[in-house]
Amino acid sequence: MIKLDQFLKLVGIASTGGQAKLMIVDGEVQVNGEVETRRGKKLAATDQVTVNGRIFKVGDVI
Repeated sequence: MIKLDQFLKLVGIASTGGQAKLMIVDGEVQVNGEVETRRGKKLAATDQVTVNGRIFKVGDVI
């Protein structure tokens, strides 16, 4: 499991934790097609994260 803000840093969408937090709070991030505003949301390998039209499958990254 990995937290959403850490995942955004890992895939290079956010360069810092602060930037990841702002993206999440501003509603720019979707998890499994739903807007997610909790930066501490724990992701499973089966989850899919979408940011600015880019789709990342958690299991392919971790």
